[in-house]
Amino acid sequence: MSFFAKSSTKKLSSSESYLLDYLEKNINEIPAMSIVKLSEDANVSTATIVRTMKKLGFEGFTSFKHHLKEMEENNPRFSIMEKVDEDIQKAIIKNEQEVTRTIQLLDSGTIEDTVQKLKYAKKVFIFARGFSELIAKEMLVKFQLLDKNCEMHDDPNIIRTIPQKMTTQDIALFISLNGETEELVSAAKNCEHKNISIITITANANGSLAQLSELLFVGYKSAGSYFPEYEVRSRLPLQVISRILLDAYAIRIHQK
Repeated sequence: MSFFAKSSTKKLSSSESYLLDYLEKNINEIPAMSIVKLSEDANVSTATIVRTMKKLGFEGFTSFKHHLKEMEENNPRFSIMEKVDEDIQKAIIKNEQEVTRTIQLLDSGTIEDTVQKLKYAKKVFIFARGFSELIAKEMLVKFQLLDKNCEMHDDPNIIRTIPQKMTTQDIALFISLNGETEELVSAAKNCEHKNISIITITANANGSLAQLSELLFVGYKSAGSYFPEYEVRSRLPLQVISRILLDAYAIRIHQK
């Protein structure tokens, strides 16, 4: 095998040696090949591929391809890797911006006021729908671990009726990306009518929920989506806010 150093192949199993031989013979196809495609074409498991790469000193198949690219920097067959790298970098930056700009939008005074409200509330009612339910469930568990009386509701029919049993000593916490979910808005209006404090975590400062809220947290939502045909936009900004809020709450209740 001329492409791979002999010292690197001494401790390889028969399947791993076979894989290296396959790579040597098909080196021109490697840049455009995923680990799954290589597994299918070479008829070896992805575990064998990863194991082989690690024995050669690479973190995995992708890092191996990057090594090839560095060795043959001007070879046009590696241009596809540059495109993939660029696209992945865009995805990383997108998420970084959502986190960074969301944190920049947070106001420490609003966080403090919210923490005090939550601390002295008789009970916290969390309302959420869709993918925001995952954040709501995490908040529910953490509030309960901190001995806070808390309920979480995601059923649309129940959400509409729960405010009827709430009192002014309770807190309504809404989590909604667009702030326009019909049943959440309906529940918030009922809470407002009963003078129940409303806290909202959203990415829409102009949404109906935002307008009904006493305390409002707005996250930064990037314009693009990698799932444009579906309403599954990132809830990362809401998750960032919820975790900061929970951390601040935990700090305050443990202070003497």
